[in-house]
Amino acid sequence: MGSTDRRLRIGVDVGGTNTDGVVLDPSRASEPDKGILASHKAPTTTNPSLGINDAITTMFKAAHISPDEVASVTIGTTHFVNAVVERDARRLSKVAVIRLCGLFAKHATPCIDWPEDMRELILGYYARVKGGLEVDGYLISDIDAQEIKEQCARIKELGIRSVVVIGIFSPIDTIERQEERAADIIRAEIPGCDVVLSKDVANLGFLERENAAILNASILPFARKTIRSFQEPIKTLGLTCPVFITQNDGTILSGEMAAKLPIRTFSSGPTNSMRGAAFLVGNQLDEAMMVVDIGGTTTDVGLLLANGFPRQQAAYSDFAGVRLNFSCPDIKSIGLGGGSIVREGENMTVGPDSVGYKLTEEALVFGGTVLTATDCTVLADPIVAIGDAGLVKGTLSEQGVAGFKSVVRKKLEKIIDTMKTSPEDLPVILVGGGAIIAPEQLKGASKVLKPQFAGVANAIGAAIARVSAVVDTVKSTESKTTHQLLDDICKDAIEKTVAAGASRETVKIVEMENLPLQYIANKTRFIVRAAGECDYARTDIVTVPPESPADGEVQMEEYGKAAREPASKPKQEPKDDIDILTYRPTVKGRVWYVNETDLEWISTGCYILGTGGGGSPYPWMIQLRQQLRSGATVRVVSPDDLPDAAQVGCGGGAGSPTVGIEKLAGDAMLEAQQELYAVCAPERRPTHMISVEIGGGNGLQAMLLGASDAMDLPAVDGDWMGRAYPTKWQTTPVVFDERRPVWAPIAMTDGNGNTVVMPRARSDMHVERIMRAALSQMGSAVAVAEAPVSGAECKRWVVEHTISQSWRIGRAVAKARKFNRVDTVAETILDECGGPEAGKVLFKGKIIGVERTLRMGHVYGECIIEGADIVDDQNGSELRPSSGEQFEGLIKIPFKNENIAAIKFSRAKVDGEIADKEGEVLGVVPDLITVIDAHNGEAIGTPEYRYGLLVIVLGITASERWTTERGIEIGGPKGFAMDHLTYKPLGKFVKPVSVIDEFDTKE
Repeated sequence: MGSTDRRLRIGVDVGGTNTDGVVLDPSRASEPDKGILASHKAPTTTNPSLGINDAITTMFKAAHISPDEVASVTIGTTHFVNAVVERDARRLSKVAVIRLCGLFAKHATPCIDWPEDMRELILGYYARVKGGLEVDGYLISDIDAQEIKEQCARIKELGIRSVVVIGIFSPIDTIERQEERAADIIRAEIPGCDVVLSKDVANLGFLERENAAILNASILPFARKTIRSFQEPIKTLGLTCPVFITQNDGTILSGEMAAKLPIRTFSSGPTNSMRGAAFLVGNQLDEAMMVVDIGGTTTDVGLLLANGFPRQQAAYSDFAGVRLNFSCPDIKSIGLGGGSIVREGENMTVGPDSVGYKLTEEALVFGGTVLTATDCTVLADPIVAIGDAGLVKGTLSEQGVAGFKSVVRKKLEKIIDTMKTSPEDLPVILVGGGAIIAPEQLKGASKVLKPQFAGVANAIGAAIARVSAVVDTVKSTESKTTHQLLDDICKDAIEKTVAAGASRETVKIVEMENLPLQYIANKTRFIVRAAGECDYARTDIVTVPPESPADGEVQMEEYGKAAREPASKPKQEPKDDIDILTYRPTVKGRVWYVNETDLEWISTGCYILGTGGGGSPYPWMIQLRQQLRSGATVRVVSPDDLPDAAQVGCGGGAGSPTVGIEKLAGDAMLEAQQELYAVCAPERRPTHMISVEIGGGNGLQAMLLGASDAMDLPAVDGDWMGRAYPTKWQTTPVVFDERRPVWAPIAMTDGNGNTVVMPRARSDMHVERIMRAALSQMGSAVAVAEAPVSGAECKRWVVEHTISQSWRIGRAVAKARKFNRVDTVAETILDECGGPEAGKVLFKGKIIGVERTLRMGHVYGECIIEGADIVDDQNGSELRPSSGEQFEGLIKIPFKNENIAAIKFSRAKVDGEIADKEGEVLGVVPDLITVIDAHNGEAIGTPEYRYGLLVIVLGITASERWTTERGIEIGGPKGFAMDHLTYKPLGKFVKPVSVIDEFDTKE
């Protein structure tokens, strides 16, 4: 039989409780049975190969299928992610990390943001050695072979067999190949070890890529054995078709690639279920729907968009408390399933503990002794034909049955409500083997669907998965236009997708984005994704992962045993659950002692006040959090309490946010301060520190520099912008114009041994221009130390209480999430900023266009948003009316690093060409125009704008420091060369309430 006659697809999902299978004929998908010729569900076996063999054999017999008719077998598995979630020491290996980073990445050590028990289990050793690239491809430093060999000797002594190599900007390193060269040295020094290159695992974002590479390395030996075990029954059954593994985005990997990159399968289970649900409801999917996947032990809930794909998490995802830069489905889970143990008493409980894979042994209906949710469902509904209903008869009273149904209903309604961002009802699709326990009606559901074959939706999702590939790179636009480069990169993405197994004629570009890089001449980041159907006629993708000495002799039965022995898992540290409504920060004697909760809220608020710029505070936040955990003290004082003779120093970073997520900080901030005070008079040494801007990562710098383990100085609760601005002359000391220049002397260092000190300057404009010119030659990211001002000057010039304002904004976001009201997060933020008169919600809708260009080191651009009230969220979701205000039409947000304005406009055809006509100006600088992710309440920076994001545009009235005639000239439309716009205040400025004033307790 020729390859063209192979039409059937087999999907198998190997879960922690059940192994599900389907045989699908795609050519019959429009028929009532959806082309599903056979299905199977059975408990997962200790050795997964036996379960796969049983599933396929049973389905072959039931549908009279010949192996020659099968085009592919696609397997989804939770084995790998379960090993991580369960902290299973026998399935996870110790990992050593070698960073090619030179003097950088000193304070954010590997696994710094991991749960402590996970870090202790996996991270065995790490070292920083020479290496790394600048964003333009120039070397930070070359690798030193001898240095790497010395680290290998230490790793060998520790007996570690899995090593991660990560270099700064390695995903764009096609010339120096530093990670590859380092890996060759490691393999020669430690024969038979596993070496994982970070660039093979994830894209730009140093910490998140490193996290992913470490998890991937830890699971490798187990992954190889598991995937080989998946392949064994395929050969035994005489199948000669390709065998694939599903990955997080609903597409497939070859067995060999999955064995190298098992982390890409971590979210495949929920994705398979949701893709399978979309296939089963077919043309009924004309709006977003909630998918509730009830298994044997847990219930996973996610939002299925109208395009048939799951709603994705934001730019970063979280696995077992570890932050990764993978796009993964946004899923919430609870301990409720068909095997959940039911206990009758004064307060009936259902789960979270479960008999799991032993359901057919321990449930009453199967002759066991444990009352489970399945037993109660059989008792409550005689139509449910599972096991022997007679064995459960009389176990519960009518009151008990009603109680069970009530508990299950409430649990499901609560988790569904948690996944919403609005009270509006949504259709709910019930899938999974445990779906029988769910009621026919649920509060919050406009309708409840239980499609045929819902019990094996996960296997269906596996069977219909496609092939995809992503290219994320930085290219020079000096000799080629952006359009030409995109054409080339799209071709690369298509070739990469074909190489992964796709049929060339079916491959399409499904995502395309270009991001010019600030302060870097002619450099743009491009992200392109392609996807297509698998080419089942190919034989070059039928590969089995090879044996490795690192695998040892452990057999699958032992892995399975380890997974079910709680004693083999380290204890997880409980996380304190802060009561947001009653929480009080520590303020004594008018000094605020910042703790981790405060820091988290301040960081969230800083990014929102960044008005699209300033870069993410996250890397700085985790550095400062680590300082707090190591015993450092961080103090904040009110500007009202400054002595006139105080000397208020200032420091912060300047440069490209793209560089900031790769080139993590060393000691540059402190070095810049030291260089500055080498040229400053002794009497000008600082007594306090202030942030140059509260917006973005710089909002934390006063606290970082002032921490007791750094300069040991109190941070001032204020800053020189009240937001983020792109230039140093757009600061309030320049607005007041009481002396010129304010910002000289000044020092800047790149952290790699290069320093620029400017003792004098003609003007603050000259300071800015000279700094920017040097910045482009210093790696596009530098630390800057500004000359101190007196306490008296600070009190006149400062934008007051902005650390307090950030704290309150962060608390508002935390509150909105806690009470599942992210759809009104903007209104909650306004309440914290002074109420309705302090600003307004300018717009809600979906980003439908982004344009960017680079001029004089700054990224200029425009974001186009189509209006709608936010009910659902994330790209492609249905936008429909809710009970709130309607937002109609289009707005544009022009930006220069930061957002400048929000302007309504209309589009019409004039002389055959589409033309834009500007209308009402909703808000303009110096008022704050900030864009918030409607899904989670977090700020979205201008580099993160992309098509399909659902957003809320919030306007906050600027500080009165900016609304003078000179303030508007510098920080208003004219300061951005947009003279055609006129500043009109959004509302009335309300001075932020000081945390110190509100919570101070006398010592």
